[in-house]
Amino acid sequence: MQAIPDRSRTSALATAALGVVYGDIGTSPLYTMKEVFAGSQHPVPIAPANVLGILSLIFWSLMLVVTVKYISFITRCDNKGEGGIMALMALALRPTAEGSTRRSVILILGLFGAALFYGDGVVTPAISVLSAVEGLEVATPALKSFVIPVTLFVLLLLFWFQKKGTGGIGALFGPIMMLWFAALAGLGLINIFASPGVLHALNPLYGLDFLRAHPVMGFFSLGAVVLALTGAEALYADMGHFGRRPIQLAWFYLVLPALVLNYFGQGALLLASPKAIENPFYLLAPNWALYPLVALSTLATVIASQAVISGAYSLTQQAIQLGYSPRLEVQHTSAREIGQIYLPGINWTLFVAVVALVLGFGSSTNLAGAYGIAVTGTMLITNVLAVCVTRWLWHWSWWRAILGVLPFMVIDFAFFSANTIKIVDGGWFPLVFGMGIFLLLTTWKRGRQLLYAQLEKDALDLKSFISSLGMGGATRVPGTAVFMTPNPDNVPQAMLHSLKHYKVVHERMVMVTVKVLDVPRVPSAQRVTVEAMPQNFWRVCVHFGFMDEPDLPQALEWCAEQGLHLDMMDTSFFLGRETLIPSLSSEMVLWREKLFIAMFRNAGSVTNYFKLPANRVVELGAQVVL
Repeated sequence: MQAIPDRSRTSALATAALGVVYGDIGTSPLYTMKEVFAGSQHPVPIAPANVLGILSLIFWSLMLVVTVKYISFITRCDNKGEGGIMALMALALRPTAEGSTRRSVILILGLFGAALFYGDGVVTPAISVLSAVEGLEVATPALKSFVIPVTLFVLLLLFWFQKKGTGGIGALFGPIMMLWFAALAGLGLINIFASPGVLHALNPLYGLDFLRAHPVMGFFSLGAVVLALTGAEALYADMGHFGRRPIQLAWFYLVLPALVLNYFGQGALLLASPKAIENPFYLLAPNWALYPLVALSTLATVIASQAVISGAYSLTQQAIQLGYSPRLEVQHTSAREIGQIYLPGINWTLFVAVVALVLGFGSSTNLAGAYGIAVTGTMLITNVLAVCVTRWLWHWSWWRAILGVLPFMVIDFAFFSANTIKIVDGGWFPLVFGMGIFLLLTTWKRGRQLLYAQLEKDALDLKSFISSLGMGGATRVPGTAVFMTPNPDNVPQAMLHSLKHYKVVHERMVMVTVKVLDVPRVPSAQRVTVEAMPQNFWRVCVHFGFMDEPDLPQALEWCAEQGLHLDMMDTSFFLGRETLIPSLSSEMVLWREKLFIAMFRNAGSVTNYFKLPANRVVELGAQVVL
């Protein structure tokens, strides 16, 4: 009797996945065929053999890269149900030793892949919304001058409403995208009926013959063909929200058929009327349907952009938790859904970058030069991390691990190589943007390591300190003092400063160390471990997953089960607030050290990040020379 509800729930999740997972890849038909045959870089001449060859390449790319690689294989590399480049990196790091070269390589690859995602997150809203609004120009050429202003207005609304959350309108995303995919399929079918011979392109020999007959042109065309795959990484990244099964159902039953029908419909249109290359997507529709189609396309691209922006928020939250990003303001936009968050700093940084792209490039054709390099780079890194997981975590043999991923590696490398020619014509932007993010992530991580090492030099052993207190010299006062420290074996700096200034020690002294594990979430019952020490000192270790919400007062409530009862109204939190001073003798170059200090100075408040009661927090400052 449970089968019906389970089936109903799976169907509901599959529908919801349409609005989040498949928004990006679902809007690719807006520009892919146009860029192949009329792009600014190495356009393919419109001829029957070429059209069939390109359609064959698109179809088999969707089948091999999306269906086989992501749907059937990569989604199995889940980290307790979660996916995405950060989750995969954490999974690959699990069996590696601290300080090993292998661990360093995996970290660099994972962080660079995450940085490239941000580059992709800037280009996706720009090219998607711009390509949708360009339909106005097809409907009425006189509206050409309104394309950029309308695009900027839509983007402004999109980023402005981020702070409201998607809870209210998120329920509409799935049905809208279902209508979108139905429109894709319907428009494609109408044109396929007019030229059914286009279905010959389902034969992979047409793609191989095209590459064999035109090796140079065929190689360059891959740089545009890969646009049909943009958004494939979202299948894996958003797996934790919906589960593997609903994502598979949505792909096989609706998304894949709709995409194939639309691409083949555009191919049929080009065979019948090569002049339709002006905008083959919109010219699939009759004149009366153009304005409704522009409206639907704009909605679909806004939803696609929403998914990428939300992904940037989630990725940033993971980076903060894992120690690769300074604390940023995180606002929760839903009382029920923990994953719905809003980061103002990330939001408006992305908005400025997107607006700069739209104004700088001016059209979706020009923007296509900036698209693809970040996507294919992330795909390549995913392959390498997948090999690490299968070899060292799943204990596959080397030959099985490499051969299992090698076909996908060859395909992705071909797409990546073809996209390198775009670097000069716009591909540099997501690379530079991604490199900037990578520099910030690695600088923060290295700077924190140096800061902790510097603090360790002057640290006292906690057990020795407690023994010395037993000999007298400090007055014990009522109440509980909580000190946060990265090293539970040493005396927190804030405790030493408190003792220096106040000459007292609280009746109960609690040292709290927060550890973020390489799993998405930690069950509440496993949240804390408590160790009682002499002189009424306590050591508490709080565990969070990299996708958990770090609510420290709530976590400390679980200490009661292990004998430590904390009354928040009688508890004070003592935090250290260091002022960093650069040093020429530091292990970091001076400019990078100053960058870290600037990031440290502007990092979000520990009080806000861990949800500490502000009226119970005492901050004690200290100067630290790096």
